[in-house]
Amino acid sequence: MPTRREFSRASFAAIGALAFGRGRWPGLQSSPTVNGARLNSHLKEMSRFGANPQGGVSRVAYSDFDRQGREYAIGLMRAARLEPRIDAAGNISARRPGTVATLKPIVFGSHIDSVPEGGNYDGTVGSLGAIEVAQTLAEKGVTTRHPLEVVIFQNEEGGTVGSRALIGELTDRDLGLTARSGKTLRAGIDFLGGNVAELGSVLRKPGDVAAYVELHIEQGGNLEREKLDIGVVEGIVGISWWDVTIEGFANHAGTTAMSGRRDAMLAAARFTDMVNRVITSEPGRQVGTIGRLSALPGVPNVIPGKVVCSLEIRDLDNAKIERLFGAIRAEAAKIAEATGTTFSYAITHDSKSALTDPRVQKAVETSARDAGLTSRYLPSGAGHDAQHMARICPSGMIFIPSKDGISHAPREYSAPQDIVNGANVLLRTVLALDAAPWT
Repeated sequence: MPTRREFSRASFAAIGALAFGRGRWPGLQSSPTVNGARLNSHLKEMSRFGANPQGGVSRVAYSDFDRQGREYAIGLMRAARLEPRIDAAGNISARRPGTVATLKPIVFGSHIDSVPEGGNYDGTVGSLGAIEVAQTLAEKGVTTRHPLEVVIFQNEEGGTVGSRALIGELTDRDLGLTARSGKTLRAGIDFLGGNVAELGSVLRKPGDVAAYVELHIEQGGNLEREKLDIGVVEGIVGISWWDVTIEGFANHAGTTAMSGRRDAMLAAARFTDMVNRVITSEPGRQVGTIGRLSALPGVPNVIPGKVVCSLEIRDLDNAKIERLFGAIRAEAAKIAEATGTTFSYAITHDSKSALTDPRVQKAVETSARDAGLTSRYLPSGAGHDAQHMARICPSGMIFIPSKDGISHAPREYSAPQDIVNGANVLLRTVLALDAAPWT
């Protein structure tokens, strides 16, 4: 009687044998594996662009370092026998043709931009892993039924800009926003070689893509803590950002009695504490953060008359985000009345949550098991380009462990073998999706 793992291996082999019988993968007797040493070498080389003294990178979107990293990635694509191009939104993509002209492409990739003082693995593992998969297939002489498309989305960290452009959700208001590089999104897209005037040309509609898969580090410690190899992502949280403006009255700090003040900073302090209280008032995975705060006029001897801060709420349930924001506004109104201030809100980013496709989940799970790797299902607490791609096609994500769950920091680290494991699961998943009757 075969074991469960032996049965899984036999099932996957049967799918492969069926494909070989159609002449799609000539000469291939088993699933190929990536060149792990090459992939990890490429990751090390990419870490030079924007390297900071803390050991991570500051390769923020639309910076010179971002452009240098993109040029390096384009060179890797060409070495992988791909023909890269920069679309009007500034995304980099490269295709390998398939054998069936009527089939839609299987798309896989990620991003290479970072947060300020970020790490060397977030996004980059998925992008360079995708290129390595394409290069492995080319070297092994594997031709798939579907066209394959490797994509590197631009400015993921600044609000998944490239993938939102691809599905037609990048607005004129968005284009006027200022990125961390100091450039507006409009200027940044031009800086990367895009063309804002032709954004409509990048639009993908439902049915234009067969499937999308993204390899990424797990931005959390579940896999490492449980000593597991692969995470099969169930869904990606929704993320909403607001700029919150609190207005009071600026006055002399030495001559204005405490009882006569309309202190915007006092209101902001109470607001920050209140957000934590509201977010934790009900069970669930929801999180809320005040990550940025600026007080004006910003001098020691003047009572702040104005404070602008950020508010971010994340959850897998979009309705819960809206409900929590409503509760925060109601509580803020009480703070405003007590402090003689006013609150106003401007939404600056709104990414709806997205569940991954069960068929892609199963392909990832089976691919991991067939490779002899352990896995578990888990949600993503961070936003990804995959959540936008899920609006137009079946989408999924593959997670690998990140040490201590650290991400968006120089200490972010994934072991070389974990990176290789993830890339091999990505490769197997792409082949499984290519063979699937529903694609």
